[in-house]
Amino acid sequence: METTNIDRARDLIIRARSVFVLTGAGISAESGIPTFRGTDGLWKNYSTTDLATPEAFKNNPTLVWEWYHWRQRIISQAQPNPAHQAIVQLEKHAERFLLLTQNVDGLHVRAGSKNVLELHGNIFRARCLLCGATLRHLPPDTEQESDLPRCTCGGLLRPDVVWFGETIPQDIWHTALTFLTKTEVAIICGTSGVVWPAASIPEIARHEGIATIEVNLEPTGISTMVDVSIQGKAGKLLPQLLHN
Repeated sequence: METTNIDRARDLIIRARSVFVLTGAGISAESGIPTFRGTDGLWKNYSTTDLATPEAFKNNPTLVWEWYHWRQRIISQAQPNPAHQAIVQLEKHAERFLLLTQNVDGLHVRAGSKNVLELHGNIFRARCLLCGATLRHLPPDTEQESDLPRCTCGGLLRPDVVWFGETIPQDIWHTALTFLTKTEVAIICGTSGVVWPAASIPEIARHEGIATIEVNLEPTGISTMVDVSIQGKAGKLLPQLLHN
């Protein structure tokens, strides 16, 4: 009987005691969340690069918050999909597990994942520009924007996400790399492998001799770099990797 890529990936996962998972926008798209990038990311004639920058917030914080509140409402209506649920089951199966996500929607946590690092922040959190405090921040009850959100200290709040031109949280990145270099299997799911520094993970894993599995709708720039590359919807494929 011919061994398929799914069989090979399943065998690697079942035998692994330590598993690292990286997820990107593709897994959230299966929950109906748009990427907010490219042609489908336009909002009132503004592109993501017009709004997701420190300069945009400095120049027009009201406009940026209006966009983020709009995104929050869309994401609030989405639900975790079978791919999120499969990752929850994978965490229960592995002795050691870490999930690093590039997504800011919080769906992994809502699905039940425990050991999660959010590399680019969380859209439902805000950070104070004055005292640095972070807190949960939800959109107003109506689409009418009120005064700019502020911290209890009086400082202006900004979305607690990583914008273009900003560096990722170094403590999160260091924790992820430390775990990655000591794991047995790394699964890269729903990401094109072009956003740095997460794009370096497949190469780091290969250098360390770690088995790598890619799950994506279509081939990417890392498909020839990993040990097993599987094309298709994560919500269909990930559950198959956990069961015979």
